[in-house]
Amino acid sequence: MGTVILGPPTSRGCPEEGSQDGQSWYPASPRRSLPVLWPRSMALDSKQGHRARRSGSRIPRRPPRAADLSAAPAQASAALAGPRMESQRSRRAGWRAGAEGGEERGKLGKLLPLLPSDPAVSSLHLPVPNHVDALGLREPSSEPPRTPPDLLLPRPSAAPMPGARRARRPLSAAVAAAAAPAAVPAAGSGRGRAHMATQAHSFSYGGCNFFRQRLVLSTLSGRPVKIRKIRAKDENPGLRDFEASFVRLLDKITNGSRIEINQTGTTLYYQPGLLYGGSVEHDCSAHRSIGYYLESLLCLAPFMKHPLRVILRGITNDQVDPSVDVLKATALPLLKQFGIDGESFELKIIRRGMPPGGGGEVFFSCPVRKLLKPIQLTDPGKIKRIRGMAYSVRVSPQIANRIVESSRSILNKFIPDIYIYTDHMKGINSGKSPGFGLSLVAETTNGTFLSAELASNPQGQGAAVLPEDLGRNCAKLLLEEIYRGGCVDSTNQSLVLLLMTLGQQDVSKVLLGPLSPYTIEFLRHLKSFFQIMFKIESKPCGEELKGGEKVLMTCVGVGFSNLSKTIK
Repeated sequence: MGTVILGPPTSRGCPEEGSQDGQSWYPASPRRSLPVLWPRSMALDSKQGHRARRSGSRIPRRPPRAADLSAAPAQASAALAGPRMESQRSRRAGWRAGAEGGEERGKLGKLLPLLPSDPAVSSLHLPVPNHVDALGLREPSSEPPRTPPDLLLPRPSAAPMPGARRARRPLSAAVAAAAAPAAVPAAGSGRGRAHMATQAHSFSYGGCNFFRQRLVLSTLSGRPVKIRKIRAKDENPGLRDFEASFVRLLDKITNGSRIEINQTGTTLYYQPGLLYGGSVEHDCSAHRSIGYYLESLLCLAPFMKHPLRVILRGITNDQVDPSVDVLKATALPLLKQFGIDGESFELKIIRRGMPPGGGGEVFFSCPVRKLLKPIQLTDPGKIKRIRGMAYSVRVSPQIANRIVESSRSILNKFIPDIYIYTDHMKGINSGKSPGFGLSLVAETTNGTFLSAELASNPQGQGAAVLPEDLGRNCAKLLLEEIYRGGCVDSTNQSLVLLLMTLGQQDVSKVLLGPLSPYTIEFLRHLKSFFQIMFKIESKPCGEELKGGEKVLMTCVGVGFSNLSKTIK
């Protein structure tokens, strides 16, 4: 393609639309910044132009012919857009540069005053002149040159006024603009362009609710997630310490994860890596207990590349999250139903820690499985025994005994097989803060475990709680959980639904009690990340099912396979 001269048209630069005589040449629209291409043969001779101006006669201007448009590239390189397309000053400066720097440099100097300075024009798909390639500033391409699009017009406000003096840009800037690749440049650096391309396929959520659900499902599905407006209107916006600690834990157990947080902490972008596992140690935040982190590890641990062996330090029992005692008594037997079992499957409390000081330590190890078995848990059975754990740290050992007596006074009315252990730790194993609590687990004839727990108020927060009141209230909570019924208690509803989703491509069924709001939102996230929906059947209470209304959940697994596990 020949050289193209770009310049702002004047009032006489475009033929009038609909003219037949070819003598009237006036703009068809008031837009004055449209680039116009003129061959060299249409330029007026300087002597004829001077003679015509002196005599006052009108110089006829004819429309371009086909022979003119097919002129040689060397002629097109010196074309001018009408007699007033460029000023005399810029024309002389271009030829002066040619005399000093050679013919090719002179042509380029002539091109410089006509290069568009508006960003909207410079971002168009402009053809690269041949003399730029001849200078070695850009390697010649085998692809055919692209023509500027007709519809991408620059803004009228950026057009220079006729006869205005335009500042000449440096040579390097003009060459870079002329030799730019034929693509609209993206905002930001190269890393930012790749970042935006990656985020185009990520899930986007708003708010801090269900933070763990989104990150855990993103890790298992391998789909990036972006969470915006994290406490954006709060006095202290952004992620909390326990949420940042959870993100750090995910980074430890994965390989290749990409985590980006803005300066205010209100936006998080998480691109998951591969679940690696291995030996990990993590210090949990003092604002949430170890159960906050352990619940997510139970979902991810079976799909690691190496068996997970993790040591978590922090608070073992509080009033917000499930305690380690409850997860050990209910979640581990549930995982065994899906085939996750072995000698290395263990959850042990090394030290107890109560809020606000913490100081507890927990060891958790889990084997790796390639596939999960489907389950059919439709008959919860009847309660056959109740077990429990009354713990106390940095208080009198008699408090645990008082808790046991008060809770048995209520539970003995329903079943005789009740045994509640006492656990009183001393010294360094008792953590940094005093406290006590009780966790109860009811086991059925079909291997279902229903749990309830209660802990004392943290030191210096709220009113003091009597051990007798705590024992009786915890026993009532267990009776309420038994009334809700189901094959899985309300604490582990989301865990069993996730394992059913990731199971083999077979039908799995489970009977649950009334779904908690946390479980309902978890079902929505499962549909987003794994495109799976559950069949929900309501089972009213009757002769066969005692207690409250039950829900039968049925689904077909997605056939999730642990590709990281080596086959021996």
